[in-house]
Amino acid sequence: FLTMDKRDNKTPRIRFPEFKEDWEHKKLSDLLQVSKKKNKDLKYSKEHVLSVSGESGIVNQIEHMGRSYAGVSVHNYGVVENGDIVYTKSPLKSNPYGIIKLNKGLPGIVSTLYAVYKVKEDSADGEFVEHYFSLDANTNRYLRPLVRKGAKNDMKINNEYVLHDRIYSPQKAEQKRIADFFNTIDEKIKLLLNKKQLLVEYQKSLLKKIFNKNIRFNDDKEKQFPKWELKKYNEIYSFYTTNSLSRDKLNYKEGTVKNIHYGDIHTKYSTLFDVSKEKVPFINNEIDLSRIGQENYLQEGDLLIADASEDYKDIGKTIEVISVNNQKITSGLHTFHARPNKYKMAVGFSGYLLQTWKVREQVMKIAQGSKVLGLSKNRLGEIELEIPCFEEQIKITKFLSETESQITMVESQIVKSKLYKKSLLQQTFCY
Repeated sequence: FLTMDKRDNKTPRIRFPEFKEDWEHKKLSDLLQVSKKKNKDLKYSKEHVLSVSGESGIVNQIEHMGRSYAGVSVHNYGVVENGDIVYTKSPLKSNPYGIIKLNKGLPGIVSTLYAVYKVKEDSADGEFVEHYFSLDANTNRYLRPLVRKGAKNDMKINNEYVLHDRIYSPQKAEQKRIADFFNTIDEKIKLLLNKKQLLVEYQKSLLKKIFNKNIRFNDDKEKQFPKWELKKYNEIYSFYTTNSLSRDKLNYKEGTVKNIHYGDIHTKYSTLFDVSKEKVPFINNEIDLSRIGQENYLQEGDLLIADASEDYKDIGKTIEVISVNNQKITSGLHTFHARPNKYKMAVGFSGYLLQTWKVREQVMKIAQGSKVLGLSKNRLGEIELEIPCFEEQIKITKFLSETESQITMVESQIVKSKLYKKSLLQQTFCY
């Protein structure tokens, strides 16, 4: 069990009670040494090139990114064996000076944009080093004084010099104990992520079977509902006016009206949008809202469609509003606002319907543009949708939302586990 340590020195705020020695201010070179092993014999090919990801760690580049980005020759690439530490000399949003990760998988090679280090087995545990640098604050604080950035935002730092500064570290036995503890938390998070993925795949399978009508529902008298009707989009939905406010006209602190930005539809919001569960910005108070008609504020059952995207996967991505929680919300830049006021639709059903491949395929076909894809309301209005009767819509929505609730619950567990881990990391490694 972890206990609080109140001594006034650089030992952590919490630690395992069996360890009493003070942590030492060690040079990173006391824990790691530069690996100079190169791929001179071409033992590894382009298929063995590794990438370093902030989220996934050290992974095969082709598996992670879909293809190899290796140069013409890989003979000068650095060899990364299992248990090696890799520092990537390229900036990330949260890590402007690069990241430091441990290779827990198969050996491979990395380009000269990476530095490779061997762990000094007599004094260091590689997993301890990785957990230390898993905190952005630690990585940035350590690398900032060492790294010079070039004109192209590239890192100007010698591989040896990366090891020049110091971190506080205990003896190896305590390092190993700490690493094992955080590995246990990581394993729990991994299991939760796998569980979420299985639920997502299960939901996709259900969607496919239901909307291909391989699964049908019966009414309360155990009779099958009527055949589904074929309707055009514009026979169900009417379009309403949206605004063109950019991000700089929005804030997360104060306001009377909230605004949904198309970028958040792409990246943040759930298919079934409940404003009480989402972080939505306000329109700045100085913006004149008098031109927004009452009918243009979102209602339950309304759809918000992203009408612009850089790829086909997200063009026309749609969310359905299932709760506005008595708040005023509008739809903004690069969005369409559609309301099912021509045909009776169960709240939540459209959100599932518009995820299906039959609909997505039609949306991708009508998208136009080269660098940025766009949609028009007229062409969207011609898309064909197969619609069950209202009563079957309700049953389908209830059935699918049960799986959605399970996914949401697991997502919440993942967030809590990650916050728990971060809190413990901060109390172990931050001073």
